[in-house]
Amino acid sequence: MNVLETERLILRWAEEEDSDFIYKLLNEPGWLKYIGDKGIQTLEDAAAYIRNGPCAMYEREGFGLFVTELKENHVPVGLCGLIKREGLEDVDIGFAFLADHQSRGYALEAAAGTVRLAKKIGMDRLVAITTKDNHSSSSSSLLEKLGMKPDGHVTLPNDTVELKKYAIKL
Repeated sequence: MNVLETERLILRWAEEEDSDFIYKLLNEPGWLKYIGDKGIQTLEDAAAYIRNGPCAMYEREGFGLFVTELKENHVPVGLCGLIKREGLEDVDIGFAFLADHQSRGYALEAAAGTVRLAKKIGMDRLVAITTKDNHSSSSSSLLEKLGMKPDGHVTLPNDTVELKKYAIKL
């Protein structure tokens, strides 16, 4: 199901048929370094991740991480969406893109559309978290371009790493 469109992108619900893409994205060096190893070793692992992650959140919350694909050819290039995490009072925005499709403005375009979606569905505040060492355009500077401001630090349950937190009032 398509959730939103931007000038160049379509954001849609993930489906088990996206297993190849999810396998590739979740095993990219940037994902592993900044987000973490989700243990996706096979296509079945990727399908289970889709079922138990994004699809479960769609059912529970009505939103989640969305596959972000190019409008021109429907090639998936990343994930972007809204996540309700344990340990965060507010919903947060998350995004990750294949290395081959970074530095083209897709993350900012998808994230800006996702912020508009959050406001449209009635959210009044949105947060984002990032590792302290993630200074790439897909992190702190992108969040600031969205109008998000630093909002302290947080350590999520069952983790030991302190993360930077950003927030925006919608």
